[in-house]
Amino acid sequence: MHIEFVEIANFRKLLSARVGLSPGKTVFVGANNSGKTSAMTALRYFLADRERSRFCINDFTLAHWPTIKEMGNSWEAAHAAGDELPVPEWDSVLPFLDVWLQVAKDEVHYVQRILPTLDWDGGRLGVRMRLEPKDSAQLQKEFVTARAQVLTLQMVGADQAAKQGGAAADFQVAIWPQDLVEFLQRKLTASFTVRAYVLDPAACVDPEHGRAKPQLLNGSDPIDGNPFRGLIRIDEISAQRGFGVPGEDSDEDATGGVSGSRKLSTQLRQYYARHLDPCENPDAEDLVALKAIEEAQKAFNLRLNHGFKNPLKEMHTLGYPGVTDPKLDISTRLRPVEGLNHDAAVQFAVPINDGGKTTALYLPEDSNGLGYQNLISMVFRLMAFRDSWMRLGKAKYKAADDTIIPPLHLVLIEEPEAHLHTQVQQVFIRQAHKILRNHPDLGENSHFVTQLVVSTHSSHIAHECKFESLRYFRRLPGGGKAIPTSCVVNLEDAFGDAPDTKRFVTRYLRVTHCDLFFADAAVLIEGSAERILVPHFVDFRPEFEKLKESYITWLEIGGSHAHKMRSLIEKIGLTTLVITDIDSCDIDGIPAPPVRNAGYTTRNTTLRKWWPAITDLDPLLDKPEDEKVKVYADERFSVRVAYQSPISATFKGVTAEALSYTLEDAIVMANIDLFKTLPGTGLINKFRKAIKNSADLAALGIALKKALEGGGKAEFALDLLKIKDSASLKPPAYIKDGLLWLAAQLEREQVELGLAQIAENRDAPPADEAPAEASA
Repeated sequence: MHIEFVEIANFRKLLSARVGLSPGKTVFVGANNSGKTSAMTALRYFLADRERSRFCINDFTLAHWPTIKEMGNSWEAAHAAGDELPVPEWDSVLPFLDVWLQVAKDEVHYVQRILPTLDWDGGRLGVRMRLEPKDSAQLQKEFVTARAQVLTLQMVGADQAAKQGGAAADFQVAIWPQDLVEFLQRKLTASFTVRAYVLDPAACVDPEHGRAKPQLLNGSDPIDGNPFRGLIRIDEISAQRGFGVPGEDSDEDATGGVSGSRKLSTQLRQYYARHLDPCENPDAEDLVALKAIEEAQKAFNLRLNHGFKNPLKEMHTLGYPGVTDPKLDISTRLRPVEGLNHDAAVQFAVPINDGGKTTALYLPEDSNGLGYQNLISMVFRLMAFRDSWMRLGKAKYKAADDTIIPPLHLVLIEEPEAHLHTQVQQVFIRQAHKILRNHPDLGENSHFVTQLVVSTHSSHIAHECKFESLRYFRRLPGGGKAIPTSCVVNLEDAFGDAPDTKRFVTRYLRVTHCDLFFADAAVLIEGSAERILVPHFVDFRPEFEKLKESYITWLEIGGSHAHKMRSLIEKIGLTTLVITDIDSCDIDGIPAPPVRNAGYTTRNTTLRKWWPAITDLDPLLDKPEDEKVKVYADERFSVRVAYQSPISATFKGVTAEALSYTLEDAIVMANIDLFKTLPGTGLINKFRKAIKNSADLAALGIALKKALEGGGKAEFALDLLKIKDSASLKPPAYIKDGLLWLAAQLEREQVELGLAQIAENRDAPPADEAPAEASA
């Protein structure tokens, strides 16, 4: 048995998303604000009883707030008119989590409560956990009553204004509640509850364009209690672990597992109390320890009585204790767990060599690095989760509420990379699931399943995982006045039936440590010279200022391989610019500088097979800039290619069309005046001579090609970084046009995602500091 996938709807960023879970390890990746935390929070809130009280109105998807407000307005209008209140229509806005399980026929005893029909014969089972009003009619009455009181107070304010000869607005203040959303900000916890419904596996359909299509309940009745009690155990390590921050430690959580304490000593104390304490349900192995504790306690009591003998005698001078008064007796009670209840309970030994003798110095746990604290804490908590699930040691006596061990263990870890070195991140993600399965009753045992879910911003963790375990969270622009949401892409089938492509992309991303899964956009570039110079143009040219504010990943991959990224980029819907070479060749297929009307073609696979899907050179040269963009309308993103295109250049007083073949000669064509006098050796020197000795642009093109035959492209790019005035070096037109397109795309996406307005509001001065002309 395992959770096959969950569908989350109307919860924060996730309007309607399906999240597949691997039977072992699943890793959530995606850019900031893409919904990863929303998914982790939904799993916690709906599946863990102890978290249910944390629901609030902010958990409702923002896109539904206007609908909720309008529903409240309709109630208020009907109440004011004396009409019957309309039936509340909550179904379309309520947050819910659909959990779909794959269950074997012989596991039916675990799932009897959630069977859709009596003839179920194994396979998929679904349960919906929905946040809904406890009593819709009562909630409706409370709201209209509260709004009536607000209106009454506002009328009183208007009357006072009239009596004092002032304007009514002078006496109006914002009184709670202004609308139904504001009403629920205070009342949701008391008025809402989570109810469970059995779903129909036959009505489960696949998502379309990344958006899940959950089935309707159609008047189904809820089932009593929590259907996952005794079926799923959930544990979590949250992102807010607070290492190095002073504060109180948490107590043991409601499920008996180790809580979110920041100190390892506290976790050890909790683990000891749950699994090892010999005073709790002692067995034969505990007798020796209990005997030692009893003898120590007797010896300590003798020392206490001897030490307090004289003070007690002195109290007799006060007349106490008298003949009839109870006598004082001082004794102690030793409990082993108290030995861990101090800051030095956990120490780190630092070995030193003193005159050939090795000794150790001891430091408290908070003196170690934050990375080690985080790693040790997380690993210990994973072990504690596992042992609590398996009821190791004394825990078996504390499980009276559950008659059986739940067959599923769901463990959630948020951002484990905090403070960890990159290599340690990779080791942790490789070992985490193994730690959770390191028990005699687990291992390869399919009757007990551990599903680990990790959310991360680390490309090192992402690359350490197989594509089958990655779930990409993609931000969806709202467009117009729509509020942006997110969808989830399962990368398991990102390459279809192309194992060679999958192998290449997987290895390429790993060796380049590419952060493709966390970027706002990607730029695929041709070679090392482009990798050096294109980001340089972005850094120093003012027209690309917008790009410096965005998170762009640069992938150095040749035009003959860039198309292999196509499947992945189209799958995750990432805005992408491909900067490549035109790679022209003559009618015999031999590489040659571009020439018009000569039957030339391109050997660039990206241009031939991806976009614009053209082989002949002349149509490529004449392609309008707007037609170099491939729009994926259903997925709401675009890909643009940028390659050497004809430009108008002036050389020795004559203006003519210039056709470039590589990045290097395109740079020269765009900066002829600069290269005339630019000092330098290598290619710079060769280009300077070519400009001096060429009679026209055609001759210059031939001379530049001949100069490039000797190599030195990377050195040329590095030499250009030495130019004193970096802004004086102009990018070739095809690169400039491509980067400007990318900047416009990112700016539009920021507007549609609401990020631009957030930044504008954040950076704006306070109202009392507004400029005079603005306040006027």
